[in-house]
Amino acid sequence: MNNIALDHPWDHDERIAAGLSALSHPARLRILRELSRSRACCCKDVVGRLDLAQSTVSQHLKVLVDAGLVVCSPDGQRSRYRLDTAALKDLADSLSCLSGACAASLNELCG
Repeated sequence: MNNIALDHPWDHDERIAAGLSALSHPARLRILRELSRSRACCCKDVVGRLDLAQSTVSQHLKVLVDAGLVVCSPDGQRSRYRLDTAALKDLADSLSCLSGACAASLNELCG
């Protein structure tokens, strides 16, 4: 998602939309914050810190993994989850680039 070309921003639109969609639920934002507090943890660890059912946390983790914002690694009979900090930074950079391009265009029009 790095370096959106202003001529062809649609090249990254699907990935940006998927990332933003994954971030669009308050529970997933809380889960990201919890994951940011450790290198990696299992679903049970997150459940212990949030007032959410294990099945709810598991479903939200799947959305975050599918969007590429969280990495899931097998660890024996459990799975360990960690933030994909590079993917989160790419999403932030892409969104910043997009919003900057939109603001610049608006400034030109209203200027």
